[in-house]
Amino acid sequence: MNAPTLHIAANRGDFAETVLMPGDPKRSRFIAENYLENAKLVNDVRGVQGYTGYWHGKRVSVMASGMGQPSIGIYSYELYNAFDVQKIIRVGSCGSFFEDLPLGSLILAQAACTNGNYAVQYRLPGTFAPIADFDLLRRAADACEQKGVIYRVGNVFSADMFYDDAHSDMDWAKMGVLGVEMESAALYCNAARAGKKALCMCTVSDCFVGNGDKMTVEQRQTALTDMIEVALTIA
Repeated sequence: MNAPTLHIAANRGDFAETVLMPGDPKRSRFIAENYLENAKLVNDVRGVQGYTGYWHGKRVSVMASGMGQPSIGIYSYELYNAFDVQKIIRVGSCGSFFEDLPLGSLILAQAACTNGNYAVQYRLPGTFAPIADFDLLRRAADACEQKGVIYRVGNVFSADMFYDDAHSDMDWAKMGVLGVEMESAALYCNAARAGKKALCMCTVSDCFVGNGDKMTVEQRQTALTDMIEVALTIA
C-alpha cells in the first residue's frame, strides 16, 4: 500500500514504529503538546490530527482514530500497511460494568467481544476472537503496578451502537466482560491480519453500576494522565 493514503497525508517515515491512538483529535493534540518533545503535525486530513515527537528520547507518534470500528479500521489499516507502523496502542475511554472499576481506573483489554461484523471480511469458517499482543499487555500491567494505578485485565465489549435501543450492554457483564467501548475489536483484527501488534487500554469515564458516575467532556479530553503515561512507558 502506497503512502500518502486517502485518509493520511503523510509519507513513509513520518510515523514512528509505535503510535498511540486516542479516539478524539483533541486528545491527540493534548498528548502531543503536553508529553512529546519536538512534536510535529504529520497529518490533519478531516481534522484527524497525527503527530510525531519524542518521549524520553524515544520516537513516538500519536494520531486520533475517530469513533467506532469502521473509523479505527481505516486508520489502523493504513498505518500498519502503508506507513510501516509496528504497534498501535489505543488510549481510549470506556464504561465499566463492575464497582471495583471506578472513574479513572484502567481496563487493559486482553480480548474484545463485539456485536459488529468487522471480521466477516476474512471469510473464516467460524468466529474469530480478537486479542491483544501479550508482550504489550504484560508490560502495561507491570507499569500499572509500578504506578499504583487501579486496573483490571480482561475482556471488553466493542459495541457498534452508542445508543443501543435494546439497552443490552450490561448483558455482557454476566460473562465477565469488564466494560464497553467501540473500537478494540477492529484494531485487534487489523493487527492480526497485518502480523503487527496492538493493545487497547481504556480509562473508565462512565460507571454503569453504583451511582452512575460520569466524566465531563473536558475530563474525557485531558484527565487521562495515568493511561497516557502507561502507554508512553511501554511504547
